[in-house]
Parts: sequence; C-alpha cells; structure tokens
Amino acid sequence: MATSIAISTPRSENLLKRTVRLIPGLFLLIAVGYAGKFVEQSIARYGKAHHLTLPNIEYVLWAILIGLLISNTVGVPKLFRPGLATYEFWLKAGIVLLGSRFVLGDVLKLGGVSLALVVIEISVSLIFMTALGRAMGLKPKLTSLLAVGSSICGVSAIIAAEGAIGADEEDTSFAIAAILALGAIALFVFPLIGHWLGMSDTSYGLWAGLGVDNTAEATAAGALYSDAAGKVAVLAKTARNAMIGFVVLGYAIYWARKEHNPSVKNKAAFLWTKFPKFVLGFILISALATAKFFTAPQLGNLANLSRWAFLLTFAGVGLRTNIAEMRKQGLRPFLVGAIGEVAIAGLTLGLVLLAARFIR
Repeated sequence: MATSIAISTPRSENLLKRTVRLIPGLFLLIAVGYAGKFVEQSIARYGKAHHLTLPNIEYVLWAILIGLLISNTVGVPKLFRPGLATYEFWLKAGIVLLGSRFVLGDVLKLGGVSLALVVIEISVSLIFMTALGRAMGLKPKLTSLLAVGSSICGVSAIIAAEGAIGADEEDTSFAIAAILALGAIALFVFPLIGHWLGMSDTSYGLWAGLGVDNTAEATAAGALYSDAAGKVAVLAKTARNAMIGFVVLGYAIYWARKEHNPSVKNKAAFLWTKFPKFVLGFILISALATAKFFTAPQLGNLANLSRWAFLLTFAGVGLRTNIAEMRKQGLRPFLVGAIGEVAIAGLTLGLVLLAARFIR
C-alpha cells in the first residue's frame, strides 16, 4: 500500500503542476480572443448607429492582429508560453467540430458544376503552388504549407499541416503571414472586380468562396457584395474546408515516406504516428451531421464551439508569431504567395465566368 501511494502521489502532483502552468496562457488566449470579438462587434455597432457600410472583418482576424501587436511590441513572458502552446489542441478540436457544419445536403445545394469547380481549384492550386515554390527555391516544407493554405482554408490548413508534416514554426509563421496579408487585400479587391464585371450574386459568391483562402475573409468578401452572395461564398468555402483532413493526411503520408528512417521496421506504425488523428473525428462528426443524428440546436452549439476553438487557435497564432524572425527569410515566401494568390484568383474567376450559364 505504501509503495502504491509513493508512486501515484508524484504523478498526481506532476499532472496538477502541468495543469496550473497552462492557466496563465489559456487566460491570455481567451482575453485576446474576446478582444477580437469585442472589436468586431464594436465596429458593427458603430456602422449601424451611423448608417455606414463597414467591412465585416471577423473576430478571428482581429484576434490574430491583436496577438501580433502584443507579441511584437511588449512581448510574451515565459509564464504564458505553456498555455499558448495549446493552440494546436484548439485547432484540432475546432476542425473536429467543424464536421458539424459539413452537412452533405447543404454542400450539394451548390450543384454539380460548382462542386466540380471546387475540386479543380483545389487540385490546380496544390500543383501550381508546389511548382512555383520549387522554382523560387523555397524550402520544401514551406512550399507545402503555402500550397495547402492557398488550396484549402488558409490559416487553419497551414496550422493543421504544420504538425502533420513536422514543419518549423518559422515556416508556419511565414506561410500564415503571406496568406493573411493577401486575404486582407482580397476583401477590398474582390467586390470591386465583381461589380465592375456585373457578376450575379451566385457567380460572385462562388468566386469568393473559391478564390479567397481564409474562411473569415471569404465570408466577408461575399457579404460585402450582397447577402445572397455571402451565403453562396460560405457554401463554396465549406466545400473547400471539408477537404482539409484528406489533403493534410495526404501530405502527412508523403512526408512520412520521404523522411522515413530505414531502421524503422514497422512502416504501418510509423505512418500512424504521422497520421493527423483529428481527421477521424472530423469524418465521424460530419457523417453524424449528414445522417441527421444531431438536432438543429445541437448543430448550432457544435458550430459555436468550433468557432470558439478557432478563436483561441488564431489568438495563439498571433501571440506566437515573431515578425523580426520572419524577416530573416526575405521576401521570397511573400512573393510566391502573392504570385500564387493572384494566379489562383484569376483562374477561378475565369472558371466561374465560363461556367456562369450552368451555375444555379
């Protein structure tokens, strides 16, 4: 009995200590995330009170910007770092819960032609960004992160791919910065081009969902055009987001095989260690939502939990990004991102215009 107590007590104490160490960072994540939400709501209230149409920039982007401001001015003390490191957990939880928003029946409302364009966009983006990154001499894993981010769902996909392929945080920060900067520009450029071309709400919404990477910016770009365009943009973006688990899994297997150590005898076990386990949770929740296992209020609650998980994730991204370190790699990653984003936006615009007569 004495031996049992001697062994179990230290374990309990260690667990308690590790948990306590997370608390300051978790509170900081919540504070930054809530500040992002507060800024979004304050801008919305101001616009409504003064009858102004202001850009609907979602709270997740504000959370990143506030985190960036803190980390690159006053800095983040070591006390908060253990809790900040949990941002990867919140990302995976958010992606699993995101499955509740991927109801097959809703996505099918886009129609066969629109879904075909989603597949084309993802495939061409992955191939083009990979070729461009190699041609510009970027590091292979940074190239993979940019390819995943530009083809699926921006920051979420980049962070998910980071753990799956074992990329450096510096590469991740570069990829995120490039995607965010270009996404912010798209918020203002896309509506202008849409109005100039006289695009219908459906065509424009589809283009916004295909051509803008981050869900926040894609949703905002669609809503700035019209409510109807905003709904189509969300559907198209949801269809892209739904592929995150499968694309990340593909990259995880690719890098696991490429970096495989010959001394590892059990290949299946080796690949399993690289397998992004959250994919299974995403597929399960999505299947249950499609089968109408959840009630409408339950789906709403799961979707809200997903948004809060992503909020903590993006707050952590901003708080852990050091712009001074990013500068050391030069402008090539941003140049690759800019060229890639413009090319993909142009391609998707052309595809949507060509398919306009077939789009419902």
